[in-house]
Amino acid sequence: MVKSARSRGTAGRRTQRGGKTSPKRSVVRHEHRTASGGSNARRTNKRATKPARSRKKSASGGAVHRTAGAGGSTSAGDKKGKLERAQLPRHTAKAARGRPAASAAEANEGKYVYCVIKSEHHLSFGTLGIGIEPAEVHTVHFRDIAAVVSSTPMVALDPTRDNVLSHQRVNETVMQDHTVIPMSFGTVFKTDDDIIELLRSAYDAFTDVLNKMQDKLEFGLKVLWDRDLIIHEIEAEDEDIHRLKNEISSQTGSTYFARMQYGRLIDAALQARSERYVSEIFEALRNVSVASRSNKPIGDRMIMNAAFLVARSVEQAFDARVRDIGQRYDKLTFKFTGPWPPYNFVNIRLKLERAH
Repeated sequence: MVKSARSRGTAGRRTQRGGKTSPKRSVVRHEHRTASGGSNARRTNKRATKPARSRKKSASGGAVHRTAGAGGSTSAGDKKGKLERAQLPRHTAKAARGRPAASAAEANEGKYVYCVIKSEHHLSFGTLGIGIEPAEVHTVHFRDIAAVVSSTPMVALDPTRDNVLSHQRVNETVMQDHTVIPMSFGTVFKTDDDIIELLRSAYDAFTDVLNKMQDKLEFGLKVLWDRDLIIHEIEAEDEDIHRLKNEISSQTGSTYFARMQYGRLIDAALQARSERYVSEIFEALRNVSVASRSNKPIGDRMIMNAAFLVARSVEQAFDARVRDIGQRYDKLTFKFTGPWPPYNFVNIRLKLERAH
C-alpha cells in the first residue's frame, strides 16, 4: 500500500565592500560545481552547509510517506548545494558630517539572504521573513540576478525551530516560480551594497548554476529495512546458513566457531542483498531523473540515502515511480522527501579576502 502526506507550502543551499571608514575593500573569489560536472575556480576555501529540513515522505512496509516542502536540513557531514556565508569585518558606525547619527536600531540592521534567483524586476514575496514579527521579503538586484532578502538585526541567529521554518518557508515560496540557489541558514550582510557586490563578484558562477538548474528540483529517498526480518528470510532461503543454524541449536558443546562462521555468512548475505536492492532502486528511477547522488546511510537500519535531481515536468512521474517501487519492495521502508532546492547537486564556495 502507499501512504501519502504531501503538504506543499507549509514551511518550507559575502562579501562586502568595506565600510566608508575603512580604506580597504573586500573581494570575493569563488568556485562552483554543478551536477553536470566541471568547475570554474578563482581561489576558494569555504564550502556550503545545508539548512535544516523538516519535511519527509516516509513509507513503511513498502509504503511511501511523502511530505513536501523546500527547506533544507542540518545534518552531520559535508553537504553540497548551497552557499556558505562569508564572514565579513564589521563596519564601524560613524555619522556622516553634517548629518545626525543613525539610531541604534538602524545602525544594527542588516540584510538576511535566503537564496539567489534569476530576475530583472523587483519582486516582493510578502511578510514571510525571519523575526518575531515576520519581515517583508524582497529582492536586491545585479543585472539579471537577484538575492531574496529581508531586514534583520546584525546578530548571530540561533537555528531555532521558528527561525529554520521561516528560512524554509521563504525558499519554498520563492521556488514555486523560480529556480533558486539557496543560501545557508544565518547568512547576513550589512547593506544592500554588500549584497550587490556579492552578486557582481560571483555573477558568472551564479548564472552558470541557475542555467543548469533551471526548472529542476531535488528529492531525497531513504530506504530502511528490518534487519531481523531480513535475516529470517536469508536463513530460510540459504541452505548453508539454514543448516549451520540448525547445527548450532542442536549442539551441546561449544558452538563458538560455528557461531563465528554463521555471523560471517549472515553479514555477507545482508551486504549482498542490500547492494542488490539499492542497485535495483537506482535503476528503476534512472529514466525519471536527471541525476542522482548516493550519500552515506545513517544508522543500522538504513541501506540507502540518496538524492535525485528531477525536472519539474516529470515530478509526478517520479513520484509515481517511487510509489510503485514501494509497492514492489513490501518489506522495505521508504522515506521520500521534497521538493527541495538542488542542495546535493550545486556547490558554490566563497572566500573573502582583504584587498590592500
